[in-house]
Parts: sequence; C-alpha cells; structure tokens
Amino acid sequence: MHTTLSRIFDVSAHADQPFFLIAGPCVLENEEMGFPIAAQILEITERLAIPFIFKASYRKANRTKGKSFTGIGNEKALAILDNIRKDLNIPVLTDVHAISEVQTAAGFVDVLQIPAFLCRQTDLLEAAGAAGRVVNIKKGQFMSPESMQHAAEKVLKGGCKTIWVTERGTTFGYNDLVVDFRSIPVMKNFIAPEVKVVLDATHSLQRPNQGSGISGGSPGFIETIASAGIAAGADGIFLETHPDPVRAKSDAGSMLPLDKLEGLLHKLVGIREAIRGQ
Repeated sequence: MHTTLSRIFDVSAHADQPFFLIAGPCVLENEEMGFPIAAQILEITERLAIPFIFKASYRKANRTKGKSFTGIGNEKALAILDNIRKDLNIPVLTDVHAISEVQTAAGFVDVLQIPAFLCRQTDLLEAAGAAGRVVNIKKGQFMSPESMQHAAEKVLKGGCKTIWVTERGTTFGYNDLVVDFRSIPVMKNFIAPEVKVVLDATHSLQRPNQGSGISGGSPGFIETIASAGIAAGADGIFLETHPDPVRAKSDAGSMLPLDKLEGLLHKLVGIREAIRGQ
C-alpha cells in the first residue's frame, strides 16, 4: 500500500480528527494550476491539523452545453494528479464516469468519486468498488438519504473497504438545490458505521441547467452550508476552490475563492471543537 493511500485510511480511522477536507479546483484547466493550489491548501490544513485530500476532475463529462470545456486531455491530466500526489505526498481524488475509466484512473489517484447523476449505475459502482481505492459516492439530487445505503452496498460488493457518501443538495424545482441537513445523521444511521458522511459545501449551492447553458450558484452561502454541515455531524467537508473563480472554466458560479479558505477552516474547526466540548 503506497503512502498516500495509507494516509487515506488514517483519515477514516481517527475519530479524534476534527473533520477531513476534500478540496481543489473543479477541473484541471492547464498544466500549471494544480500544484500551487494543492500546496497552498496543504500548508493551511497542516497548520490546522485537518486531514486533506486534493480534488480535481481530470475530465468533465457532465456539462450543460456540448461546447463547454471538458479538460486538457486525459493522460496529461492524470499525470498531473499523479505528480501532485507524489511530490506533495497527499491523497488525490478524481471523478470517473464509465466502467472503462475506473482502472485507468485508479492507477493515478487514491479516491474514485462517483458523480451524483451516476450514483445508481450498478456496474460502475461495483467496478469502482473492485479497483482497490477508496470510493466517494455523491448522493444524487434525486435520491433520498435512506436510499444511499443501496449505492454503498454496490460498492461494498466490489470489495471496497473504505466508502464515503457525500450530500450535495436535492433538486428544488427546475434550477435550484436545497440541503436537508437531516440527511447527514440519516445516512450515518442507515449505512454501515464504517461509511463516512461528507457534506459538499459548493455543489450544494449550484443553480444547474440555466437557460444560458452555464450553471450558476450562490457562493456567498458556502460558509453557512459548511458550518451547518459540521454542526450536523459531517465527517468531512468537500468544497471546490479556485484562485479566481470568475475566470474558472467550470463551476465558476459556485467555487470558493482560495484566499478565503483559511478563514473558513478556522471557523469550522472552532464549531467542531465547541460541539465536542458539549
């Protein structure tokens, strides 16, 4: 087992940790962007003793418009993720969208993420579970928290020992999402106790499928959503961050500016410590 994967299992095992953080840009936009973002987040999280998993999609399959940016090339992007993982000695997460991607991506990252809109795809979940990596399943916008136990069971069937499920909002009308924070304790109770529950504080604030073909969002509420998630007992926080979200090629309307991350994490650590004190 390589070092970063060992650290991933430690993330799930240590109950005395405040929470773990999955963070990074939505997608790798060029060869230069990933490493400095990962290094800056690592420096912050090490000072705050927060276990950190770097996140970036190597390709984007779920775009509203066919002409939207999807990536810089699969091989190039996966190589960048692998370099970040090795040079910074940190675990790395990326999405997979099809069975054919699973084994390829598993050779470069530590965590395979199942996008929300694919969380019912049995063959994909079982393949991810058999890849020898941690699996993070995003809860579909159309799924109840109770039903996510079935998604987790499919991954367990593949032999996976470490599974996370991530709340990322529920469809509210045509173009908005709402977070029901009851889903965090519900998923912690309905799914096997070793399964960790994560709150996605940025995708939960998206306004998808806008008529313009570009998803919007309400990033001003990221702190509110993340704080409520920690108070509700989330084991981890997922968020996308970018040095200049307005210029981002994907999810520009919902990412957290990178220079605001440290202040947010300080607040979340304080909330978790206050809850522990009770």
